[in-house]
Amino acid sequence: MIQELFDLKGKVALITGATHGIGMAMGKLLGQAGAKICVNDLSQEKLDACKIEYAKAGVDVYTLVFDVTKEADVDKGISQIEKDLGSVDILINNAGIIKRIPILDMPISDFQQVIDVDLVAPLIVAKRVAPGMIKKRSGKIINICSMMSVYGRNSVSAYAAAKGGLKLLTANMCCEWAKYNIQINGIGPGYIATAQTGPIRENGHPFNDLVMTRTPAGRWGEPEDVAKAALFLVSKASDFVNGHVLYVDGGILANFGYVKGENDIID
Repeated sequence: MIQELFDLKGKVALITGATHGIGMAMGKLLGQAGAKICVNDLSQEKLDACKIEYAKAGVDVYTLVFDVTKEADVDKGISQIEKDLGSVDILINNAGIIKRIPILDMPISDFQQVIDVDLVAPLIVAKRVAPGMIKKRSGKIINICSMMSVYGRNSVSAYAAAKGGLKLLTANMCCEWAKYNIQINGIGPGYIATAQTGPIRENGHPFNDLVMTRTPAGRWGEPEDVAKAALFLVSKASDFVNGHVLYVDGGILANFGYVKGENDIID
């Protein structure tokens, strides 16, 4: 019975931009649970390279090039998936970018690019797969949100605006599609140990010290921590979980500050 709850055999799962990092960790775990994993990217080279990594995990991944910010491209790509594998049962809107530029220095074109990739693209892809889910009266959608869905940080205004919007877009998708037995939720990763965060995870780096003191769990998260949350949210175990953002952050959002000594508070 418990194994059946997390069995994804026969399910077609599209995970956008899952050629590395958190996206790939989710793809590997869902593939090992039986799902047919589909991954897109703008780069054929990245897609070819990721196939090797998925194969090491025993997952035969289906890859194709398309741009999540362009409706016609998304329609063409998903139509090909439907032709080759069947309609999409699981969508994880994982593709995203960040530009660390102070507001006064950020060109509007850069701001708009982040909004297009991180907020508009999830809507484009979800709108394309939702009719098929509605027809089947079954579907799972995860939007990859962020801790910046609930608070701001210096120099990431576009990213925080997009991820804050994505949190409420997730809620609104739930309001409109839950009646069709579609569960739409978000995941907000905390600070995760990936290749991109490697340089700032070294002992003595100020940001590493900040993460280690502010995170109650006392460690960086691993991509697999996020993947486990994704498996729950796309499984039968979450059939009455809807419109929620699950923060996989080691408790950092619950923590106002870390008391090091009686009168020594790091905030």
